[in-house]
Amino acid sequence: MITIIDLINYGFAVTGLVVAILGLFLSFTSIFMSRDNRVFFKFFFGFLLLYVLSDMAEQICFYVPGNNLAVYARVFLFFESLFSAFLLPLLTVYLLQSSGKKAHRQPEFYIAAFLLFVYVVILIITQFTKNIYYITDNKEYHRGSLYPLLLLVPALMMIFNFITLIRNLKFLNRRQKAAFFCYLLIPLFCMIVQMRFYGLMLVVIGTSASAMILFLFILNDQLEQYLKQREENLESQAKILVLQMRPHFIYNTMTSIYYLCEQNPKKAMKTIEDFTNYLRKNFSAIAKQGTIPFSEELSHVRTYLEIEKTRFEGNLFVDFDIAHDAFRVPPLTLQPIVENSVKYGVDPELAPLHIFISTKETGSGSEITVSDTGPGFSESRENPDNDREPHIALNNIRERLSILCNGTLTISPREGGGTVVTIFIPYKKQA
Repeated sequence: MITIIDLINYGFAVTGLVVAILGLFLSFTSIFMSRDNRVFFKFFFGFLLLYVLSDMAEQICFYVPGNNLAVYARVFLFFESLFSAFLLPLLTVYLLQSSGKKAHRQPEFYIAAFLLFVYVVILIITQFTKNIYYITDNKEYHRGSLYPLLLLVPALMMIFNFITLIRNLKFLNRRQKAAFFCYLLIPLFCMIVQMRFYGLMLVVIGTSASAMILFLFILNDQLEQYLKQREENLESQAKILVLQMRPHFIYNTMTSIYYLCEQNPKKAMKTIEDFTNYLRKNFSAIAKQGTIPFSEELSHVRTYLEIEKTRFEGNLFVDFDIAHDAFRVPPLTLQPIVENSVKYGVDPELAPLHIFISTKETGSGSEITVSDTGPGFSESRENPDNDREPHIALNNIRERLSILCNGTLTISPREGGGTVVTIFIPYKKQA
């Protein structure tokens, strides 16, 4: 007859099965985790899956009527104990690796392997004696006088892992410490409760829950490291783009200043001041991390455009409609977009280029729009001179917006000719 305890135990096993399958799936598909972490969790959840399946099979053997299933119950109970035992030495290896050590070169590795070997030997001996535990032919489970011996080795493994964890705390970050402590304490608590309440298989659900907690802590830590590294890479790319300012822009600006010195000294002085401010703001943007007020970025754009309007007098016109500026953006977000419009839009053989820069506040965030009347720009087309700079710059801006602000950048053709670049930054995710 199936009791409430039996149903609870089977529910624990089903939950553990779901956790093991989900963990395996995430271990194979996660792009954020390092190779070593993925390998560990594949083995870890693999053994957990075998452990839970053995437990479920054993329970089914007890539920299904018929004494002929007693031998299968013994087999599945053996494998259940065996597969669960592998989880603790695996944790020892992972703990050593997370501490930056070569696991196979550490004495802890061999101690854990020895304890596992002793446990396997005890399990094998158990099959030939009734002094530890046994299952009768009518499927009744009994503990023998030496049953505590079977629990002694796993207890020693857990104590050993606690000692190893304490010794390596200084090598672990906050999330790793929390992950390992949770994994060790939850099953220990469940084991103590299970020994007190005979028949309730709390260790299965405790092991499964702690395994998923360990995985989620490590996954979160790896994701944070991945995003931090990605952000650093994007910042490095942005700095490279700043340092690799187009030589012809500097040359043409200096040439314009040269001629203005004779034709219009005051205007030459103003252009020198603008160019100096432009360089200063460009290089100061390199040292900034995170986001900056949009007003700072807008000031940088105005300075840049003053230089370009001097160079392309009569061929470049800019209109601003800044209805909203109380938000933040990554440095060098707007300026490269405007620079792109000037580079590809100003042509003496074409009509003067008009650039329109506007901002507005929407119900869910802030929107920046840069539109121009140039020949149009497609991210997919190849430039005739194989200049990939705009593609790299736009992709860099898009990725930095996504990471730092959860923002987006879209490019679309402008009605009547030209290009429209729209940046949207939601309220809640701004850095």
